[in-house]
Amino acid sequence: MTSRAEGTKLALFDGSLRRQGCRLIAGVDEAGRGPLAGPVVAAAVILGERVDLPGVDDSKKLTAKQRERAFGLVVRGSLAVGVGIVSPEEIDRINILQASLKAMSFALCSLNLRPDLILVDGNRIPRVLPRNINPEAVRAVIGGDSLSLAVASASIIAKCLRDSLMKTHHQEFPYYGFDRHKGYGTRYHVAALIKYGPCAIHRRSFEPVKSLMGVSK
Repeated sequence: MTSRAEGTKLALFDGSLRRQGCRLIAGVDEAGRGPLAGPVVAAAVILGERVDLPGVDDSKKLTAKQRERAFGLVVRGSLAVGVGIVSPEEIDRINILQASLKAMSFALCSLNLRPDLILVDGNRIPRVLPRNINPEAVRAVIGGDSLSLAVASASIIAKCLRDSLMKTHHQEFPYYGFDRHKGYGTRYHVAALIKYGPCAIHRRSFEPVKSLMGVSK
């Protein structure tokens, strides 16, 4: 797992913002932009000011076992957690970028605390914000999940929840191996797509799913 030094670096980033008067900082991130199947999931996390989260980092830098441990640490160390989920059907309808931003909006609107500052991973911010949030209090932070402890925490919540959803979908659609690859376009997944055709949770606007729509299961 990430060293305590790395975790401290992320906490120092958020701490510098608190010293500027932003006491409640919400980190926002999503998981599931790239897969061929399943929803996109976003999380918004407000951490306690003095929380200690050793090993918490960008979810992509952690193993599955490390993420599971970090998930518990984040949940226990959070003042508020919000989650947003957008379905594969909606992804196909509005495109994956807009679906990701919509999931972030849902996550922010489900927070039970009003943040003083919102840090959104990436270079875009959601169009729809909670009514009591000043748009000037929302910042897009490129690479935020490697800079901010709050954003890294949100990345872990989003990734773990999405992985759990895909394991559940595996029970309904066992031929595709969703429990193994979580919907990403691995060789195994593509081979199953070619053999069985798309199932109900595949993203019809993504290739090679789009080209295989006529294949019968």
